[in-house]
Amino acid sequence: MSVEEQTAARRVRGGGGAARRASRSAVSFETARFIERNIPNFEILNAEAIEIIEYNAETILEEIGVNFVENPAALARWRAAGADVRGERVHIPRGLARKLIATAPSRFTQIARNPARNVEIGGKSLVLAPVYGPPFVRDREGGRRYATMADFEMFVKLGYMSKWLHHSGGTICEPTDIPVNKRHLDMLYAHMSLSDKPYMGSVTEPVRAADSVEMSRILFGADVVDQNCVMTSLININSPLTFDATMMGALEVYAAAGQACIISPFIVGGAMAPVSVTGTLTQVLAEVLAGVAYSQLVRAGAPVIFGAFVTSIDMNSGAPTFGTPEASQITYGAGQLARRLNLPYRSGGSFTGSKLPDAQAAYETANSLNSALLSGVNFMLHACGWLEGGLVASPEKFVMDADQLGILHKLAEGVAYDENAQAMGAIREVGPGGHYLGCAHTQENYASAFWRTGVLDYKPYETWSEEGGRSTEALAAIKLDKMLGDYQQPYLDPAIDEALKAYMAEKKASMPDAFM
Repeated sequence: MSVEEQTAARRVRGGGGAARRASRSAVSFETARFIERNIPNFEILNAEAIEIIEYNAETILEEIGVNFVENPAALARWRAAGADVRGERVHIPRGLARKLIATAPSRFTQIARNPARNVEIGGKSLVLAPVYGPPFVRDREGGRRYATMADFEMFVKLGYMSKWLHHSGGTICEPTDIPVNKRHLDMLYAHMSLSDKPYMGSVTEPVRAADSVEMSRILFGADVVDQNCVMTSLININSPLTFDATMMGALEVYAAAGQACIISPFIVGGAMAPVSVTGTLTQVLAEVLAGVAYSQLVRAGAPVIFGAFVTSIDMNSGAPTFGTPEASQITYGAGQLARRLNLPYRSGGSFTGSKLPDAQAAYETANSLNSALLSGVNFMLHACGWLEGGLVASPEKFVMDADQLGILHKLAEGVAYDENAQAMGAIREVGPGGHYLGCAHTQENYASAFWRTGVLDYKPYETWSEEGGRSTEALAAIKLDKMLGDYQQPYLDPAIDEALKAYMAEKKASMPDAFM
């Protein structure tokens, strides 16, 4: 009997009254619905600039071309589609990529195992997901160190319990105490079992992408996965203009299975792209056009996201910089280009080059988050927990950032102007020289009138001092401990849990440990 058949049988055996009662009694933490913007996007490029960028991007594809390395199948697909393939260089005739992209959906749903957590990606929506990829963790007690699986599980729990975070993410940190060739199984299982929010799959090798699809089939059922998007996964382009076999292999697996991919150039301006904003946007567009078009060659209609991870470089040290005006300009411009292609858009995050959750981190993060909101981002990876240019995941900063994401929700609501918002009754009631604290309108609206932080301190100096004069990081640490203390695992059908563990055990037993 296959794993899927065993799972189906266990579902029947485990689907009785006890399972239903356990499901009803499971603790569920409040999560805000994904954002739907009621505010306009900020458009920084005029019509002439857009026309120049789009024309030049097509020129890059046709005259310079892009490399699809160590991937004969990709070259064959491009050749059959009408591209001029010379060795591993693919020259895409003007207009071909746009024609292929037309089959990609402008909006799609990623389902979660808890249907209340489903997210819509595209249009006016904004879905927030945590930091992705750091090999290190820094906390107040242990300092900077290599991440472990225990750290990873902690971040999944924090993501599950964070009200303003809609998505569990993917590689929130890289657990270095688990073999490289096996850790993707443990990470995916953590997302599936410790949270019921949507999640991302593994992309570090095509076989790991295939494992992600198979484990998702166990979790949701094969029919559900075949007919729905249950994963949104990150496919980075090896900028400039190179599509490597590992990333494209993962894309091929996910696209063939109807699962969403973020096609994302990974650009540090001045290193992997020109120093100018217009030049960088031109390269970003060319790379996204080629990547999205290729996903549609694998499977027309596969969901896909226009990605743009772009930062600048410090010309003195060579280190990447974040929260800069140039990065914001690129984020705004890429949003316009994505909308013209009628594709969902991924960019932004809690970006900072700071080593600590300090003032530098706060400034850079605020700049990055606000520009992403106004640029029309639909899927924001790295929304909380990022430090040191993405090398470090910080639980304290995770909590601080996750709190501030509530501001994005409030800003995106726009400004109400109905009768209650006009407040003319209150203005008449109070009149000249009065105050609004006790008036009827204030009493009716005070609970929801203003966004409220769950971390920051607004107490008088005397109270703040008596309580120890705590910094924001210290307050975040207190909130962190409370969240982890309150955590309760969401219910998972024991039969499905057993099948997931059996799949993992079988896969791990099939290969020796590898740490490279």
